[in-house]
Formats: sequence, structure tokens, C-alpha cells
Amino acid sequence: MTDHDHHAPRTPVIGVIGGSGLYDIAGLTDQRWERVASPWGEASDELLFGTLDGVSLVFLPRHGRGHKRAPSDLNYRANIDVLKRVGVTDILSLSAVGSLKEELPPGHFVIVDQFIDRTFARAKSFFGAGCVAHVSVADPVCPRLGDALEHAARTLGLDVTRGGTYLAMEGPQFSTRAESNLYRSWGCSVIGMTNMPEAKLAREAEICYVTVAMVTDYDCWHQDHDAVTVDQVVKILFGNADHARNLVRHVTPHLNTPRTSCPAGCDHALDHALITAPAARDPDLVAKLDAVAGRVLGG
Repeated sequence: MTDHDHHAPRTPVIGVIGGSGLYDIAGLTDQRWERVASPWGEASDELLFGTLDGVSLVFLPRHGRGHKRAPSDLNYRANIDVLKRVGVTDILSLSAVGSLKEELPPGHFVIVDQFIDRTFARAKSFFGAGCVAHVSVADPVCPRLGDALEHAARTLGLDVTRGGTYLAMEGPQFSTRAESNLYRSWGCSVIGMTNMPEAKLAREAEICYVTVAMVTDYDCWHQDHDAVTVDQVVKILFGNADHARNLVRHVTPHLNTPRTSCPAGCDHALDHALITAPAARDPDLVAKLDAVAGRVLGG
């Protein structure tokens, strides 16, 4: 893509990453599942392509259909790469979470605006030895997408809070009570296992990104935590998934406006991020970056 092409109006392609309990999107026409190859390895599943109320949409079940992949085993780089490779411009990340605040009960939705990354066993960047880059993730969520989702959620009458911090833990175990109380003392709103490094990689790939965190339970800090049964959590999980499908269906038409660029700069995050001099860049790594960073690498 040339710089001229980058500033031409683009028709949005909406990417949806579905978390626990959300393995498909209702209402899609012209549906087809297709595996997309990535130089970063195997994505979580095939991509589901379709049209939703006239808008191109691509869905990826984060854990694979049937929930086959644990959070630490996900190939986050491949997941983001394949979405970029097929032209996705905006990612709606739908994620089941635990609540760290009394006022965010099970069934509540939080449109997250910040993250704290406590994961440690995952590849977190497309860049590295041979092509070093540092992108800003000071504001990791696209406010334009957040505005659209908040409006859609309130129109649908969903219990929603705009703004909050998502604590990303490694897992697969849940927190100890001491950890849960520590994260509460930091002011975190919700806790989950998957949105980091996903959000960081989306920023490196210059894709607008937003998280809708769907509360299934209070984390173990809560005095009533031990009274919660698996059946109750699963019931909330699938109820949230139904609401999430409605939310996606309602918000998607409002995102179908061609634009030349993202007002928040998400789609040119790499403009000043590359550090390695052109002559010193590893051609093999540059080749792998064709979709993610081709705009600035001349691909």
C-alpha cells in the first residue's frame, strides 16, 4: 500500500474477536469459513467472513470453536496478522471477565479504556532483532469505537459502564485472594486473561481496537464468591454472549462510514515507531511484516 493509498477513503471492514462463550455471529449473510495463512504461525481458527446489514465483517473465535485453546497458548500475533491480512480496519474484542468492583456485577458490560499487562509467557510484539520498533500504547483503545459501542449498548438497554482498567493476568488459574485484592487496590475494574498482548499487537498492526469486557462473576475478593456455582457462571456467560451478538449487530452499521484516517491516530501508529536503520533491517523479518507494517516498510 502506498502512502497515497493510505490517505484515500477506505471502506471499513469490521473484525470481531469472540471470547469465551462466543463462537459465532448471528445474522451474517454470505457466510464462509476460510483458513488464512500467516507467517507468524497458526491462528486460533479459520475466519468467518460475511456481511452484516451491508457491512463486511470478519469473525475470529479467540479460543477456537469448541474452546480448544487456553489463553497462554493462543498465537496472538497470528490472530492479529490474519485480520490485518484480510483488510480488517476495526477490531471489536469481546471478552469474558471477572469483576473487581462491587458496582460491576455479573451481566454488566464494561467498555474498557486502559490495561495493565501482567502476562509473562507470551510473544508481545511483531518487531524484534533485525527490525526494532516502539509504538505508543498510552491510549490503547480507539475512542471512536468506544463511543459507537457505548451508544449502541445504551440504545439496547444493556447495563454498561464506559471506561475502566482491564488487568490481564497470565492464567490459566484464577487469582489468589491476595492478588485479587492487590489489583483492586490499583483501581482495576475487571480481570481477564486474553486482551494482552492482543491490544498491543493491534496497535502495532495499525488497527483500531476496542474491548467490551463482559462480567461473568466477581473475582475471589468478593465475600459471596464461594457461593457462586459453575452453572451460574455458565448461565451468565451465555447470556452475555447473546447480548454481545445483539450489540455487534446494532453497532456495525454505525461503523460503516468510509474514512481517510482514524482521528485518534490508530492507523498510523508506526509513523515514528521504527528505530532500525533501513540498511540494518533483517530481510526475513521484514518479509514477515508485510501485512502488519508494509505501509511503512515499503511492502
